[in-house]
Amino acid sequence: MDSKTLAACAKQVALELPFTEQCWPFGPDYDVFKVGGKIFMLIGVAHGRLHVSLKSDPQKSLLNQQIYRGIEPGYHLNKKHWISIYAAEDITPELIADLVNDSWHLVVDKLPKKEQKRLRPGP
Repeated sequence: MDSKTLAACAKQVALELPFTEQCWPFGPDYDVFKVGGKIFMLIGVAHGRLHVSLKSDPQKSLLNQQIYRGIEPGYHLNKKHWISIYAAEDITPELIADLVNDSWHLVVDKLPKKEQKRLRPGP
């Protein structure tokens, strides 16, 4: 997957998730995606390479970094809880969708119960 496709795919998946807001608190170079006022995804360019950074479970993060060439510790973020995804042949739209969804849910899980119910209405 190339950089443009990676960014477009991640952005599409993020914006389809409920209550996602896109903003630019760090300037026009970083697309920031939040849920419940908390960041769950960033899209930006570092050292000429576009990256999508996402919250990730620490164990899953380590495993994904071993499996996929395009996944590295989070760029300028907590390396234990964030990953950065770069363009690579082993990065697929399905993988991006899974990782973006995981990130959204990890952030929502940390919000107060009342807020979780509002963002994830269940039966």
